[in-house]
Amino acid sequence: MRNFILIVLTSIQVMSQESLPFSSIPPAPKEVTAATTLTRMVQGLGFRYHWASDGLRTEDLSYRPTPEAQSTLETLQHIYGLALVIKNATVNESNPRPLLNISQEHKVLRKTTLMLLKEASETLSNATVEEVTEMQVIFDRKGTVSHFPIWNLMNGPLEDAIYHTGQIVSFRRTSGNPIPKGVNIFMGTKKD
Repeated sequence: MRNFILIVLTSIQVMSQESLPFSSIPPAPKEVTAATTLTRMVQGLGFRYHWASDGLRTEDLSYRPTPEAQSTLETLQHIYGLALVIKNATVNESNPRPLLNISQEHKVLRKTTLMLLKEASETLSNATVEEVTEMQVIFDRKGTVSHFPIWNLMNGPLEDAIYHTGQIVSFRRTSGNPIPKGVNIFMGTKKD
């Protein structure tokens, strides 16, 4: 009976893990275009974030390298905001600032962030050159609206999210909970 319970619990963990996107990176597209390049960048971020945010403990979430620095949880919240900007840019939706009502719950943040990145990836993978060219990063700061070209998405929110995902990896290593063994960033896979 005990072995049965362990098998069921392991199956539930695997099923819940597989239900979140980016546990691996999909196969590469056949051609290199603006849309497929952006798609792959988002997928790479999603893969890194998936494993950086997997299995965080309470002590990991509260870790901060210095009293002035953001905690791991606050960094996850920031990455959520960046993922929202990335997704919204793919559909030319506005990003209200300041961003309010961000979840304090790790599992909610993780799932929502991954789903935003999945939506952005899917939109980009089907986009034409013209559609990518017309994508904009739009901010609404209490009625003052600013528009930026897709280039700003790449050097801004996308790169910032990758940078902060690396911080999560570093923070969790320092708090004694490194990312799971077998994560291969180059190949976009995880070996068991």
